[in-house]
Amino acid sequence: MENSCRAEHLAVGTELLLGQIANGHARTISLEFARHGLPLYYHSVVGDNLDRIVHAFQVAAQRVNVVVVTGGLGPTNDDLTKEALAAFLDRPLQLSEPALRELESYFSRRNRPMPEQNLKQAMCIDGGELLQNPNGTAPGQYVFGNGVHYFLLPGPPREMLPMLQAQVLPRLKALFPGQRTLVSRVLHFCGIGESDVDEQIPELTSMANPTVAPLAGEGEMLLRISAYDVDATSAAARIAPIEQKLRERFLAYLYGTDDDTLEIVAGRVLRETAQTLAVAESCTGGLISSMITAVPGASEYFLGGTVAYQNEVKMSQLAVSADTLAAHGAVSEQTAAEMAEGVRKAFMSSYGLSVTGVAGPTGGTPEKPVGLVYGALAGPHGTEVFRMQMRGSRDQIRLRTAKSMLWRLWQRVEGSRQSPL
Repeated sequence: MENSCRAEHLAVGTELLLGQIANGHARTISLEFARHGLPLYYHSVVGDNLDRIVHAFQVAAQRVNVVVVTGGLGPTNDDLTKEALAAFLDRPLQLSEPALRELESYFSRRNRPMPEQNLKQAMCIDGGELLQNPNGTAPGQYVFGNGVHYFLLPGPPREMLPMLQAQVLPRLKALFPGQRTLVSRVLHFCGIGESDVDEQIPELTSMANPTVAPLAGEGEMLLRISAYDVDATSAAARIAPIEQKLRERFLAYLYGTDDDTLEIVAGRVLRETAQTLAVAESCTGGLISSMITAVPGASEYFLGGTVAYQNEVKMSQLAVSADTLAAHGAVSEQTAAEMAEGVRKAFMSSYGLSVTGVAGPTGGTPEKPVGLVYGALAGPHGTEVFRMQMRGSRDQIRLRTAKSMLWRLWQRVEGSRQSPL
């Protein structure tokens, strides 16, 4: 029995290569393998072509001892996974009576005759073992050949995942006993870049266990701490002192962990302090309000928002002064401040948040280039305005602006809770 699992996920389907369907199985299988302490070394994708699928098996067999295949088990002519593995292993395909009975039962339960082409799904590679598919017509297969364990799973996610969890992972745990458990902790930062963090922690990012890896995010950055040990408790104990060091070094930028998002932590601190929020948006066009309201329970603290794209709306809905707009323009510190104060007054909220800027790709000037954004927070202790120069596409500028302002909101409310004036 082998001591170490080295796995690869092979996704079969031309639609994946064309971008018509996202390869969500890659993430799903990665998460499940990591949760069980099973190393996944490679992801690969191949189209519905017999020769290329055979070649993909040849490559995989040279570098891993476990191959989990998704897709290509359907009844049509372009479903070629079994045929390719049979050709690669030089084994015949044989009709499986149990698979045939299961197929016939599947169609019988639905009062439908079984199409003759579905007979293909009852073919099994010689020496293989059927993996039951309770949610579809394509049974999976487990085949061992030349030192490699092959698991063939159907493509539809609602069929693949239950089979992976119930039939593949338990078998792998039995085949490779003593695998260490992997635990990961993700720290979320805003207001600091990936390179700025990375250059300050070379002694941490060079460790082997636990490992510390920076991850770039849109408008934020993340650090993932991962550790292997005999069990989850021991692995978490390896992570704890590293996390503490990072907290001490980057406390001013750290806003959350694991599944936290800026909209979640901003909403959480508003709820916990019994504060409310209203939002006035120009260049983000309602994006900030959308992010906030995507969090369940946002009605407890979010009162509403105004998308004030035109100057007339800024004046009529947010009480922005015509003189301010004439003297400073819509993209200005003064306008942002009046928007935040105006929306706070209009909704009678604890805080008013505003953004106004040039999202591009056109509309910039030498004085106010594309990416220039002013954001403001009006609250119980006054109004603060932030000048931001964002880079990227129009969508990137809008998203980075939204995240930056949610971070500043979180800082403001959290700071007032810790140090009330």
